[in-house]
Amino acid sequence: MPEGDTVWRTARSLHTALAGRVLIRSDLRVPRFATADLTGRSVLDVTPRGKHLLTRFDGGLTLHSHLRMEGAWRVFATGERWSGGPAHEIRAILANAEHTAIGYRLPVLELIRTAEEENAVGHLGPDLLGPDWDPAEAVRRLTADPARPLGEALLDQRNLAGIGNVYKSELAFLAAVTPWLPVGELPPGIPERLVATAHRLLEANKDRPDRRTTTTRHPAHHLYVYGREHRPCLRCGTEVRRAGPTAHRSAPDDRVSYWCPGCQKGPTA
Repeated sequence: MPEGDTVWRTARSLHTALAGRVLIRSDLRVPRFATADLTGRSVLDVTPRGKHLLTRFDGGLTLHSHLRMEGAWRVFATGERWSGGPAHEIRAILANAEHTAIGYRLPVLELIRTAEEENAVGHLGPDLLGPDWDPAEAVRRLTADPARPLGEALLDQRNLAGIGNVYKSELAFLAAVTPWLPVGELPPGIPERLVATAHRLLEANKDRPDRRTTTTRHPAHHLYVYGREHRPCLRCGTEVRRAGPTAHRSAPDDRVSYWCPGCQKGPTA
């Protein structure tokens, strides 16, 4: 599932291509909204909310989408060949005179009233890349259930919105604890540090596609632990380990964790 910084860049790409322009083609290829036609409406803005995307139109309508594991939005210049998947995987087409935005494999796609956006995203916690960012509230939510494992609490978008498995693993490493340590057992000051670090990393990475949590420029060392199983930890040299619902690499990485047994203290999977 894309992290909040990836969704932020997707929103910026869509906003640049669509905002302030009138649609000349609209096609929503989901049964519930197959007859909806947005042609002739102007796109007001495309706003990210955690991992959700809100494309707002004049007339008080919003197209709400979520990428989850497989979804993607692609932007093409008029006349450019579309790429991103076969035609049967297209779920949305939004086109103006200059650009066409294609939504591939979107598991969530719904047309809602802009005034009712809270029904779709109102459950989310403070957005790490949003104007509502509130670190104190994020800490309060993150630590509300002391028995909950840190990794689960970080992934819960109701606590703070925008963290996925990459940042979950990297943040636990930077805090020197495993993702399975109950949040109530975090040393004093660590929840505040985790929240501040999450905000700093997403802000730093939102403008670059090569996500980094380390300070090195080495292309193979941009992340401390994520995706580095069986390789030496960049700090202590201990072999990085991987845990998840399955050991098969072909399975979805929706709840996989990476950690260094040498640097990170706490229970393990």
